[in-house]
This record gives sequence, structure tokens and C-alpha cells, in this order.
Amino acid sequence: MGGDRLGRARRAALLGAGGLLLAACAQTGTGTVSAVRPVGNPSPAATSSSPVTATPVPSVTPSAGITATPASPAPSASPTPSASIGKGEGALQVLTFQGHVEFGGAGSRINWVTPFERESGCVVRVDRVRTAEEMAARFAAGTYDVVSPSPELAGLLVAEEKVTPLDTSLVTAYRDIPKRLRELPGLREDGRVYGVPYLWGVNRVIYEGEGTRKSPALYERAPAAIRDSPLSIADAALALGRGGDPEIDDPFQLTPAQLDAAVALLARGDGPDRLYWDDSLDLVRAMSSGSVRIAQALPYHLDLFRRAGREIRAAEAGPVTGWVDSWMISARSASPNCAYRWLDWTSSERAQRSAAAWTGLAPANPEACGGRAGRICDVYRVRDGRGLRDVLFASRPTPDCGGRGGTCADYAEWTERWKDLVR
Repeated sequence: MGGDRLGRARRAALLGAGGLLLAACAQTGTGTVSAVRPVGNPSPAATSSSPVTATPVPSVTPSAGITATPASPAPSASPTPSASIGKGEGALQVLTFQGHVEFGGAGSRINWVTPFERESGCVVRVDRVRTAEEMAARFAAGTYDVVSPSPELAGLLVAEEKVTPLDTSLVTAYRDIPKRLRELPGLREDGRVYGVPYLWGVNRVIYEGEGTRKSPALYERAPAAIRDSPLSIADAALALGRGGDPEIDDPFQLTPAQLDAAVALLARGDGPDRLYWDDSLDLVRAMSSGSVRIAQALPYHLDLFRRAGREIRAAEAGPVTGWVDSWMISARSASPNCAYRWLDWTSSERAQRSAAAWTGLAPANPEACGGRAGRICDVYRVRDGRGLRDVLFASRPTPDCGGRGGTCADYAEWTERWKDLVR
């Protein structure tokens, strides 16, 4: 198994999404397609020519989820940047997910870092992770200038004051990003901005077969693929409906009773035929072979299968869950000018066009919708903003129900319940 997973990781880095789907379809006798690299949690051994640091990863308590980090020793204050971005300090330490920052190691066109280094004078060094838990551990142990957290971690970093409020006037393209994304709860607090949106995605239910199906069909007793993340509980909560018992208004802020109901729905259809996927290739293989006929996936996956000639459909339209990955500046940044230059660059149409085309995620800046990112923008309906209308974007589950009052289950409880389900 270990050798097969390493082989898949290397193919992920070398082939891109079209090659991955081609490889999966070739093994199952289905069609082929040419496309960009698949998303999800990218492969752990993805290669790059970048100078990647080797920061050890502290152990993470399996049941704790993403937990608060020790308060001592107190971090030193980050140097204050110039009123306009001054001369770069010469180096930038970056923490991000696999595939979100590329230097060209997987192909000369897959490089949106070298132009930044050339224009800014800031040499980029990157640590890459696969999960939010791993990112939390590395961030606590290392000294980074910028970080690109998922929503469940972003909320924690803001609450713990581990990231610094931003002067958005220093980010040229900030106002090009839709207000809906700029004002998400995990990126703002008390009127201050902490994160600049980078890429976003949505979860859709896709299936093979005739007829019309609704999202709750994912939880019936049939072979299904569900994303391996505690936040998938929110999709089950959404499937219960806002008129259910107990009624659910925000699928990411659940009372203990609502969490029980959502987990019970997930458990109802659980069994040996269910696939919990964290690697796009696992999902592609399962759908291509027919071992799974309904799945929680991304619009990107639906587009890939359709271009491969597969009769894959999306469940009836309605509210869906989604997430936004953003860039934040560490409160301990030693290079605040390089950090602001990085936020300015990664929000630009040039950088986001390359990132969207490679990851299969939607760019936060609609101006990036051209060239190689054109099809991704079409799939996510980015240009006219329609793709944002029915998306309930993820936020970190908190005991105070996202600051709205009441008593909700926190993210640690979500993580515990998820581990009990998938173990």
C-alpha cells in the first residue's frame, strides 16, 4: 500500500489532472480527458524545485483536532511595515497546502513564485502540508511570515492573535475581490481584516445514473464517497434541511443536538462500501471503476468526468457548503514588507490565474478569469458572481455559535465525532 500511494503521489506531481484521470480511466477501461491538476488534499510527495524547508512536524493528538497553542513564550511583536510597502527584507517564509504555491517543479508553466521573487527581491521558502491539523502544528513550531489556512484554522489563528490585522490599502487588488468573500467571518473580526481571499471551492453531490437525485441521497445505504474531513458533518446537517427537527440555520454552527442529528445521518448509510477520500485520485478511481456511484465532490471533478464521456450528473441545485483559503500575515513575521508584497502578488490576477488553473479551485479575484483559468471560472460561475449565491462558506465551529450567542459544539467535538465515525 505504501509503495502504491507513493507512486500515486509522484504521478500527481508529474501528470496533472488530465494525466491522473487518464491513468484512472485506463485502469478501468473508461474514457480519457486532458485537464488540469485535481484538487482535494494534494499528494504528499508532490515535487517542486523550490527551496522547501524541513521543519519537523510536532505530534498532534488524534482526538484534539486543531487545538489552541501554548501562550508562552510570548511572541515578539511583528515589525511595522511602511505606510506604503517598503523595500523587502530579502526572505519570506511561507506555510501553505500542497499545490497552492508552485515554483515550476511540475512544469515550466506551473510557476507563479519566480516572477514574485524577481519583482520583489524576496526569496521564498515554503513548507507544505496536507491537513489543517498539520498546518496548526507547523505554525506553532516554526517562524513563518505568511500562512494560507483553511477556515477551521483561520478562525483559531485570529482568536489567538497569532496573525496580525491587515492594512488592505497595501493590497492593490483587494477591492477586485467580491465583497461576499472579503467579509467572511473567519477573515474579519471587530471591523479589522485578517485574511485576503485566495482560492475557493464548493462541495457538490454528483452521481452516475438516470433520473434526478437530491443531496440527501448521499447518505443512503449505497456505495458512496465522502470527503474525509470533520467539516463534512456540515453537509449532512445541510441535508437535514432548515425545517428539520432540530432546525438548522448554519450548518457550521451546530448545537449538541444538531450535531447528534447530523452524525446520525452520516452513520445511517455507513458501511464497508463507503469511501472517505482525501486524495482526488481515490475519488476518480472509485467513480471510474463503478465501485462508487454517488459522491461528495467538486464542480471541477464533475467537469472532468463529463469531458471523459461519463454520464455523471449533479444533484438538484440548492444551498451547498464551500470554503475559502486565504493569506494571513503572522504576528511574529520578521519580514512584514515581503509579507505584504506576497499578499499583493497572490491577490493579483496573474498569480490567481496560475493558481486556479493548477489547483482546479476558483480564483477569489474574478479578474483572473482568462487564459488557462477560463474553464475553471466557467465551472464555478465566477465571472458573473452567480457561483457565490447559494454557497454557505465554512467557518470554525465555536462554543458561542460563531459569536451569535447560544451553545454550540466546538471544533474539537466535531473532530472527535468524525474520528469515531470513520475509524
